[in-house]
Amino acid sequence: MITSSTGAHAPGDAAILEAAAIKAAQSGRDDEAARLWSMLLELQPQHPLALTALGKRAYRLGDHASARRAFERLVRAERDQPQHWVNLALACQGQGDEQAEQQAIHNALVADPHDMVALLLRANLLERQGQTHKSASAYGAVASVAPPLERLAPGMRDAVEHAHRYIERYQSDYGKFLDEFLETRYQQFAGEDLRRFRDSIDIMVGRKRRYDSRSMMYHYPGLLPVEFFPREQFPWLDAIEAGTDTIRDEFLQVLQAEQGFTPYLTYPDDVPHNQFAELNNSPRWSAFHLVKDGRPVAGNIEQCPRTMELLRGAPQPDQPGRTPTVMFSLLKPRTRIPAHVGVSNARLLTHVPLIIPPDCGFRVGNTTREWVPGQAWVFDDTIEHEAWNNSDKLRVIMIFDIWHPQLSLAERSLITELTHAIYAFNSDSGNYDT
Repeated sequence: MITSSTGAHAPGDAAILEAAAIKAAQSGRDDEAARLWSMLLELQPQHPLALTALGKRAYRLGDHASARRAFERLVRAERDQPQHWVNLALACQGQGDEQAEQQAIHNALVADPHDMVALLLRANLLERQGQTHKSASAYGAVASVAPPLERLAPGMRDAVEHAHRYIERYQSDYGKFLDEFLETRYQQFAGEDLRRFRDSIDIMVGRKRRYDSRSMMYHYPGLLPVEFFPREQFPWLDAIEAGTDTIRDEFLQVLQAEQGFTPYLTYPDDVPHNQFAELNNSPRWSAFHLVKDGRPVAGNIEQCPRTMELLRGAPQPDQPGRTPTVMFSLLKPRTRIPAHVGVSNARLLTHVPLIIPPDCGFRVGNTTREWVPGQAWVFDDTIEHEAWNNSDKLRVIMIFDIWHPQLSLAERSLITELTHAIYAFNSDSGNYDT
């Protein structure tokens, strides 16, 4: 074992001292480890492990000056290591030298612009200096690189949680300031529809999220993503809404027969179910299809003739093998449909509420609504949406699809033909073997 009287002149002595110092430190013999690290520095003045260990020990003991000297020697030896600069920044912080602290943080981020500890130190320094706007931006950078909180050590988790809280406070104050600043203008344009402008501010200051169309299969560019479309765009809905009682009566007859209902989701067991694992092949969310994948469902559609007659005025899409679709959607008590998106923004979905108990809701993007029997709505299902029935009774709506109203007749015709082309391609028995 190396002792205080051991000479250290042979080339192998450095390795022996390093191993002994590490062993002493691991055994909790801190003073002995410090003595061995110091002896090692006599042999190798720029030894990284020795400088790091002695610098950290000095920092723990509150000797920030000694810690700083050790870390300054360390960064001269290994300038491209961000952790060395972080250690130096902490030592400078302990001395109250903000200029040196700032420079050390800068150098750490030059070495690695994504180093989370260095980003936290920069944000913390700016916060201490009262630079509110810059510190909010810096904490935003922390949030952008931080992993989920549950993956962080307790001390680091507290620091990242502080970053999130700081951003939330800043965004809240920012939003309140903008609201007050613009209030006079809002009054000036009191008769105008300012929802889009107000939404733009809410998204900018974090009061709302930005939701875009995320079509899973076929995305048509240039169509504006709208959560819920203005009801007045669909005058043909008047007749359907007026026929709500007729549609409900036909459904109740179907329900009494208790035949033809299938789980809404029927994924095979050898594919990922993701958020739908709980509802896959489950009667908790079921459907009675009148038209499915563009084809009338024999045995079902005949039971609802008046419903189908009411739908004759709806501009349903024509995509053979895919659309149109008409169904009754049943959601059992205490059931929630997780957030998801639809297959194509070329068509929209329409909900006609039939049986709606209390405590049911539907969210599309940032907008949450409650179904009201007799009041239909049209929404873009390629925007994230979810539904829930927190009551102890059954919830039932009718769902059918329509063409997106911004598509011209020519575009609709071409989408129909495209569907034929896709079917023809998929039906081809040829292959691409080389």
